[in-house]
This record gives sequence, C-alpha cells and structure tokens, in this order.
Amino acid sequence: MNRKCLVVGGGSVGTRRAITLLNCGANVTVVSPEVTGQLRELAQNGSIMLKERPYRAADLDGMFVVIGATNDDKLNRQISNDAESRNTFCNIADRPEICNFILPSIVHRGDLVITVSTSGKSPALAKKLREILENQFGEEYAHFLKLMGEIRKKLLSQSHQPEAHKHLFNHLIDNGLLEMIRDGRKEDIDQLLRDTFGQGFVYDSLVDLNS
Repeated sequence: MNRKCLVVGGGSVGTRRAITLLNCGANVTVVSPEVTGQLRELAQNGSIMLKERPYRAADLDGMFVVIGATNDDKLNRQISNDAESRNTFCNIADRPEICNFILPSIVHRGDLVITVSTSGKSPALAKKLREILENQFGEEYAHFLKLMGEIRKKLLSQSHQPEAHKHLFNHLIDNGLLEMIRDGRKEDIDQLLRDTFGQGFVYDSLVDLNS
C-alpha cells in the first residue's frame, strides 16, 4: 500500500509492529531514543526510516497510521491526543481505551493470513490464541498455497474454466496433499498430481519444496 506509517517505540513490541506494517507494504518510520538491533538492521538495509531520538508531535505530519509502542503511559496518551487532533489512525499497544482502531494478532503462512481479535478486551488472550494457531498451522500451508496457485495458473493457461477446478482441488486436500508437503514426500505428491491432472504436473517444475 506504501502508506506512510509511524511507530513510536523501539523495543520488542515496536519491532513487531514495524515488521507487521512492512509485511503490509507500508512505508515505515520508527522514532525512539533506543532501538533493537533488528530495527537498526532494517534501517541499514533501507527497509525503514529510523530516527533515534524522542518523539515529537511533528513526527505525525503526513502519517496515515501511528502505532504507540512505548512503556511510558504519559507519552502514549500524548501520541493518542496528537493523532486525534490530526484525524490520524492511532493504535496504542495494550491500551485499547486510547486507540481509534484495534490491531488483531496475525499469523502469516505465505499467502495464508489468520487474524485473531478480542476487540481490545484481552490482548493477552489474542496473543495466546495466535501462539496456538502458529503451532497448528505450519509452513506447509505456505507451500500448499503456492502449489495451488501454480496449478490454477497452469490450468487457466490451458483454457480450463475456474468452476471446473473445484472438485480437483478438493481431491488434493482430501487425499492428504498438505501432509505430504509437510513431510516432504515429493514422490507421493507427484503421484497425486499425475492421478488428478495427468502428465505435465510435477512438483519440482511448479514450486521448490525448499523455497
């Protein structure tokens, strides 16, 4: 989206928020007198703009979103008030009462995105549920969706109608493709692809299991 977004706070929470915004395609600026090594590395490779100094109200100028991620309640309230006066979207970590929008907990597995929200009532529960989901949904889901996308693209290039694909994709799921990908059983994957689509559908020619 390339929207200009500000994160105030350079600790572990600010780092996670900055990375979340980056994953959404934002143009991220982080302001904090102290920052993590990860944030400094992101700044050094040009992924974010880093200002190692205290927050100023003028930092909000031109920003679409501001995230307050400090352990200073007075500063967090100042950020919220400054954002309100500018009609800027504002989220203060773990302080839903001074936010004008809520950030859900997010699990990313490639193109699979799962969000959890407690509507600000219990960030701790949202975090716990995210951790459960992270354990439940492994990287095989990212590989699975990548493969499904490449198969769909190949079928469409052969003038197949999208409506005709549904039962084929259901067949892959019902016959354990996810488990095969998780276990790295490439021979079984190729056999299932041949049985479903015929010759010309080979895993290695579509995606790299190790990518």
